Amino acid sequence: MEKGRLEAFSDGVLAIIITIMVLELRVPTGGDLTALKPLLPVFLSYVLSFIYIGIYWNNHHHLFQVVEEINGRVLWANLHLLFWLSLVPFVTNWMGENGSSALPTALYGVVLLMAAFAYALLVRTLLASHDKVSTLAIAIGNDFKGNISLVLYILAVPLAFVNEWISRVLFITVAIIWLIPDPRIERRLSKQKTKS
Repeated sequence: MEKGRLEAFSDGVLAIIITIMVLELRVPTGGDLTALKPLLPVFLSYVLSFIYIGIYWNNHHHLFQVVEEINGRVLWANLHLLFWLSLVPFVTNWMGENGSSALPTALYGVVLLMAAFAYALLVRTLLASHDKVSTLAIAIGNDFKGNISLVLYILAVPLAFVNEWISRVLFITVAIIWLIPDPRIERRLSKQKTKS
């Protein structure tokens, strides 16, 4: 199977997710800056989620640069990832509207945890269909950033019931970890180009 349709479909879904999130931002009723103040928690939740969707899009793009083949299991693993990401607009809005509530923050963390798990599953599914010496396998190596992200999400979910700001700091920490693009695949691709 060719990977182009999977990439195009995934790009479209991620674009729709971002569109839904921005449509959830309500226009204030007043015409001055004070009218924006009540919208600040919703806007900050939107910014964090926009960054997360951007991180997933970026890493998905890099990942599929080195994928040589896909199969039905990869298609389902990719849909599994898109399912969890499609829930981001709902939990983003709920957390933004209820900033001091533990449950919306915890559920936001559950969705991020499941999306991270789904991404790890997608990577494992791709690795299973590639040789151990493939560009993909060598580029992925040990997935430290992915593993530490899972641990931070697992901590963030119950900590939301202690103090939701601890969880939010953990969400921001994971985003910062991933904001720096993952250089493993780019390094591997540039090494291949120099050998050619």
